[in-house]
Formats: sequence, structure tokens, C-alpha cells
Amino acid sequence: MAGVTIYDVAHQAGVSIASVSRVLNSPESVNHATRARVLTAIDALGYMPKAEAVARARKSTQRIGVLAPFFTYPSFVQRLRGVAATLSTAAYELVIYNVDSSAHRDAYLASLPLTRRLDGIIVMALPFAESVAERLMQRLAVNEMDVVLIEWSHAMFSSIVIDDAAGGRLAAEHLLTLGRRRLGFVGDSDLPDYAIHTSDRRLAGFREALTQAGQELPADYVALGPHGLETSYRQAQRLFDLPSPPDAIFAASDTQALGALKAARDRGLRVPHDVAIIGFDDLDLADYIGLTTVRQPLEQSGRIAAELLLARLDDPTRPNQKITLPLTLVKRETA
Repeated sequence: MAGVTIYDVAHQAGVSIASVSRVLNSPESVNHATRARVLTAIDALGYMPKAEAVARARKSTQRIGVLAPFFTYPSFVQRLRGVAATLSTAAYELVIYNVDSSAHRDAYLASLPLTRRLDGIIVMALPFAESVAERLMQRLAVNEMDVVLIEWSHAMFSSIVIDDAAGGRLAAEHLLTLGRRRLGFVGDSDLPDYAIHTSDRRLAGFREALTQAGQELPADYVALGPHGLETSYRQAQRLFDLPSPPDAIFAASDTQALGALKAARDRGLRVPHDVAIIGFDDLDLADYIGLTTVRQPLEQSGRIAAELLLARLDDPTRPNQKITLPLTLVKRETA
């Protein structure tokens, strides 16, 4: 709607213009009810902030945003490396938005299409509700933007995913082939509601393969805790304290496998003679320490996500794609 101002939005929403400004510029600082009223008014009136109107007139801002939780995790860093390399070649700037709550996620997804001068968004490992997806799609269409998802899929958007359960099955099958029969698992618990529970999926695939082979995974052999080296170290120590400790451990990530590896060595256990250890991800460091692991193409997933996004920006009529990247078991010294 031509001529709509911030004052019109404030009047429609029943808030001050300062509140509208905060929703546009720092949405995480505004309570959910107020933010929802302002965004509803913006959608109804077709309001476009002045800066965004200028950007649209230029047709391109040459900036891509990445929304990600846990952005300091090594796996996220490797994914971002793939995104950054592709965008750099295409002369796009990368802007990272750290998400640390579901409210923070929803606020960004609501406001970024309106105010951040972005051409597109890559959403990394952040599931969101159907209602959020629908409103996001509406705002993207109005503002000529697009979104690509990594580690989660939705029919409205292109996505790059892996089969976490299949990775768990790969790990179990390899350990069984080695003749291991007392298998343990070290994984995540207490994950926030905005996170994808990849550890649960990997455990499910691991357990499924064991069951199909006639093996059990007793509850005592599943050690869960907050993600981190120290926690995984303690969880592995608990497994080694069992009357019949595991002769193999599958960890939900390479980081957790490192904790288990240190725990084994501190106990004087020989790896892999006394206990085999497998991780998941194939981080850069895995090769240096000889860690056997399930490799997912981290850097490639970032690169493909950026390529899909740029292709859609170049031709919005291109159909959405869901790409499932393959997993492989990388055999090294630990199993």
C-alpha cells in the first residue's frame, strides 16, 4: 500500500512508534504479544521500512543472512565455511544471526524479510512451526526474498538434509562386523526446544541395527548429558564403571567421541583393542587423531545451500528441492 508510514502501523497495532521501531530493529527485545500485533499490522497494511524500500529499488543488497544456533560448534563452523566460500565467489556478503531461543528464532524469521537488507536467508538446524512457515513465506514473497534450510525440511522451501538414523545404523553394523557385542552410546540430553534432536535419531538407528542383529542396547549402556567434552568424558566413565563395560562406544558427535576417547585412555584402556570408539560428523580434527567416524558432508551442505539460494534468487520460478546428502563410514584407528 503506497504511502503507508510507521505512524499508520503504530495506530493499527495500538502501540507507540517506538515499539514498531523496536520490532523492526531488535525484535528479540519486544514481548511476543506486542511483536505479533505489530507484524500483523505490517502485513495488513503492506508497510515497507524506508531503508528496505531503497534496497528493493536497487533489486539486490548482495547480502545473505544465516540463522544458526550453537554457531561456535565445530560442525556449524565447517558448514559456514562452505556457505562463505560460495557467497564470496558470487560477491555476496555473509551476515550471521545467532539464535539462542525459540522466541529469538521466530522474531528473526518475522523481521528479517522486512528490515535487514538481505537478499535471502539460510536457516541452519532450526525447525519452526507451520504457522511460522506460512507467515514467513508471505513476507518472503512480498519482499522478493528466499530461504533455504539445512538439517530440516519443509515443503515450502529448498532444503539439504542427512539421514541421521542411517548414520546410527552404519556405526552399529561396523561395530558388529568387528565382533563387538557390548555396545554403548554417548549422546545428548536437555536440548532446547528450538534445536533439532539429531542425537535421538542417531541413537534410534543404532538401536534398530542392533535389534535386527539380535543384539540388545540395555538402558544402562545409553549415557546422555548436555553436549560437551567434559560431559561426554563423565558419561563414558560411567559406562566403564559398569560390571560388564562396553567393548565399543558410538558417540553422537566427534566432540563426544573425543570425551569418550580420553575417558578410555585415562582408564588405561587400549583403543581399539579393549574398546572401539566411533564418532559422527568427520570434523577436521578427526583425521588428525585417527578417529573412526560417520562422515556427513558438512562443508558441502553449506556450499549446496548457498548455491540453491543464489539459483532461486536468479530465477524465482525454479522449483524447491530437497537434497539428501550421503553418509559414509570413515575407518581409522579407533574402530
